Amino acid sequence: MEEVTLPDTIAEGQVKVRTLYLSVDPYMRCRMNEDSGSDYILPWKVSEVTDGGGIGVVEESRDPHLVVGDFVSCFSWPWQTKAILNGKQLEKIDPQLVGGQLSYFLGAAGLTGLTALLGIREKGHVSSGANQTMVVSGAAGACGSLAGQIGVLEGCSRVVGICGTDEKCSILVSEMGFDGAINYKKENVAQRLRELCPAGVDIYFDNVGGDISDAVISHMKPNSHIILCGQISQYNKDVPYPPPLPPAMEEIRKKQNITRERFLVLNYMEKFQASTMQLCQWIKEGKLKVRETEVKGLENIGAAFQSMMSGGNIGKQIVFISE
Repeated sequence: MEEVTLPDTIAEGQVKVRTLYLSVDPYMRCRMNEDSGSDYILPWKVSEVTDGGGIGVVEESRDPHLVVGDFVSCFSWPWQTKAILNGKQLEKIDPQLVGGQLSYFLGAAGLTGLTALLGIREKGHVSSGANQTMVVSGAAGACGSLAGQIGVLEGCSRVVGICGTDEKCSILVSEMGFDGAINYKKENVAQRLRELCPAGVDIYFDNVGGDISDAVISHMKPNSHIILCGQISQYNKDVPYPPPLPPAMEEIRKKQNITRERFLVLNYMEKFQASTMQLCQWIKEGKLKVRETEVKGLENIGAAFQSMMSGGNIGKQIVFISE
């Protein structure tokens, strides 16, 4: 933590903002490496302010499109209580689209929700009425909890989640409409998949990689699809992204003709506006249930990140900065 004084004046095209919410997300672990493994995510630099998804309110503006009191958001919001930003990098947001829950624009109505929705639509090949089964790993996390619900809304007949506590399993089934859930820390994942997905798995929304994904891939049908969203179990390892499958799993993938393509949500920016409106509509209609874990204070953002990475949260991890 460091305290600095912002300049008294702002330049043409700039705005002074007060930070309301910041987001911590698994992809940020990759930004701690010298090479993030991606050409669209830059590593954080030593001695520079960290950044990520953020929401704030305009306190002073020299941008013709933004006025004092506007709520704004961007993907590269500095981890500061107040900041001077280029108005062109900010997106104006309307709280009424999400029933006044501004923080949802960092999660269910933001990049997290877009990742779940566009991942399923672009890589999942869901067909309503086709009696398809979807499995979601990291299912109680920010993206996984939305992906399972969206799978149902898009037409999957059965959705099963994999997570790490009995409480999370219970919430997935009782609140979020999953048909079943597996506690990978207590149960035999392969055996439970056979019980909960007797006909096999058509779509796998993969947030974790590793042994859990190996168990799911072993139970997938011919011509099925892996939505490669994240590989959180592999982020601390010195391997390329996406990490290659073990030889035995790669043999199964090829034999079963299972697609496993890297999914980058930023490749679909032309679909963001329509997809965001769809997410907001589902939220307002109560069809998409949103869970957030909120931590207060910029000084606690490191602990919030650590908790999120260790799987201690349910839903989206939000850091509340100011009123």
